[in-house]
Amino acid sequence: MLVPVIIIVVLVVLVLFVVGIYNGLVTKRNRVDEANAQIQVQLKRRHDLIPNLVNAVKGYMDFEKGVLTQVTEARAGAIAAGAQGTAAQAQAENVLTGALRSLFAVVENYPQLKANENVLALQEQLTTTENQISFSRQHLNATVLDYNNSLQVFPNVLLAGPFGFTKREFFAAEPEAAEVPVVNLG
Repeated sequence: MLVPVIIIVVLVVLVLFVVGIYNGLVTKRNRVDEANAQIQVQLKRRHDLIPNLVNAVKGYMDFEKGVLTQVTEARAGAIAAGAQGTAAQAQAENVLTGALRSLFAVVENYPQLKANENVLALQEQLTTTENQISFSRQHLNATVLDYNNSLQVFPNVLLAGPFGFTKREFFAAEPEAAEVPVVNLG
């Protein structure tokens, strides 16, 4: 009579253990999805602001059409890359960031643009959005790291594959971000 009770207790403990691992993995996967959704919100805000900025500077920059075209094409590429996965989207967003930097550098050469309240407001909104994107990237990458680690540790590794949990990609930072800006004061 004691042996069946022990077997039942061991099976119940084992089932509870598997349920605990499964629920933990689901929770972490959902956190990755939530973090990804947050970055998508910020990227959409960025994509929505860019046409307004391009329209605001278009009249002033007659011979700088190449920069505006570059920004517009980079925006379109970034929007299209959203459906191609995290790595493709991160790469396209990095191209867009570079195009925006070029645009802001050109704007610096036009005093009338630097004084335009609409352009200044849009630049400020884009700067704020860029900061939020940076924070969202950090948050997403931290949750992806936590999730991926939980897939690879024992005993989770024994259950993750059979239950369909797969490794997630990081939202890679742009390579230029690692460079230190040069400041020339004279």
